[in-house]
Amino acid sequence: MSAPTHADRHGTANAALDPETLEVAPGTVHESVEGWIPALATEGDLRVALEKAFDYRGDVAITKKDGSKIDGYIFDRVAGPSLETSFVRVLPRDSNQRVKISYAEIAALVFSGRDPAAGKSWEAWVRKYWEKKSTGEGNLTLQPESLE
Repeated sequence: MSAPTHADRHGTANAALDPETLEVAPGTVHESVEGWIPALATEGDLRVALEKAFDYRGDVAITKKDGSKIDGYIFDRVAGPSLETSFVRVLPRDSNQRVKISYAEIAALVFSGRDPAAGKSWEAWVRKYWEKKSTGEGNLTLQPESLE
């Protein structure tokens, strides 16, 4: 007696492969945080909010404990063992200078800017491309659209 084949184990020998029924890895769900003002009551709240701010593609307004405010894009972060050793790096909206801010200095956070890539997923782009192609619209290229 020989070992069962893959098809035998699933009960159908030589069945047609249907891509809709094959194993599919779940995609990433992006929650909308635009306009969100997180409550930073605990260290954990601050860390979660800053992780979301790093993934956010819009600007974030940071109010420091000394009262100063920085509005810009968080492009880097380092999560250390304490708030004092953790920091974010920000490109301020009104400057080309990079600013490094310790988590321990942050009093408040607001997801202030519009997410310029919202609704610009690969699936949305492909759907628009095929809609335009099916209507015969000219000048179709395989170039990405601008995020702005």
